[in-house]
Amino acid sequence: MLNFAVRNFGEKQKLTLKQLLIMIVVPVKEGENIEKALKKFKRKFEKTGVVKELRRRQEFTKPSVIKRKERIHAIYVQHLHLDEE
Repeated sequence: MLNFAVRNFGEKQKLTLKQLLIMIVVPVKEGENIEKALKKFKRKFEKTGVVKELRRRQEFTKPSVIKRKERIHAIYVQHLHLDEE
């Protein structure tokens, strides 16, 4: 695995490529409002889908339950399409 040296508050840290890809970097212009920078960070963080993945992993759903829900949803969608015609 590749290692990168990154300066952080005067000390060197070695980060793996995987860790580097996970980091969110928000470029902030000099004199830019902190509220605007936080808004950029929040948008980037939501795009990564970390929270969504975390919530999905908190609870295990049996494959049979997933298939049942998918089947019920498919039936619902099919009835919607039939009602339109």
